[in-house]
Amino acid sequence: MKKVYINNTPLILCHDFKEVPQKYEKNENVLLSRYTGKSKSLLNYIDNLEKEHNYHAIVISSPDFDKLWADFKNLYKIIKAAGGLVHDEKGQILMIYRRKSMDLPKGKLEKGESKREGAIREVEEETGINGLHISKKLLKTFHTYKDRKNRRILKKTYWYDMSTHNQATTPQTEEDIEEVLWINPQEYNFGQRHIFNNILEVIEKKHNFR
Repeated sequence: MKKVYINNTPLILCHDFKEVPQKYEKNENVLLSRYTGKSKSLLNYIDNLEKEHNYHAIVISSPDFDKLWADFKNLYKIIKAAGGLVHDEKGQILMIYRRKSMDLPKGKLEKGESKREGAIREVEEETGINGLHISKKLLKTFHTYKDRKNRRILKKTYWYDMSTHNQATTPQTEEDIEEVLWINPQEYNFGQRHIFNNILEVIEKKHNFR
């Protein structure tokens, strides 16, 4: 099963509907569909999610999951990125505020760079902190957007659980980062500022706050 966020709404690709969590399977605002084997049908679902908010999710199944996933990826240019969920000694997490959204530090991997190296570099560059230690891999997320040439981009981000000591931060303003904040994930109101669902998924992997 793969979950891809399109316009902040999940498109779930799976082998069988039984793989899908019940919150999607038994929700009347979730569209369940079987793949026809033609990528044009995938474009129709993608176009719907890009333009509308008619569904809480769209779920597409196929007994040939490998073909479904390959056909979907062929509709996009794929970019690989890495980032971190950083904790300090008090259990606070490090977040950034950029382009009117709360976010976690992450960025595109450079040529020849390992995922772990890229994750640490991006966190350091975007927040100005140092002394990072990776404890484990957390998960991978997928989300889409269109670039300046109107090409569809699929970003695959590798997330790592990191730690460092609490320290002063420096927002990377050339990347439109306005603030870098240490927050308590159990006390912070995540509804007070916009935050994308794929970012919430990374935080929830470590912290049960909802």
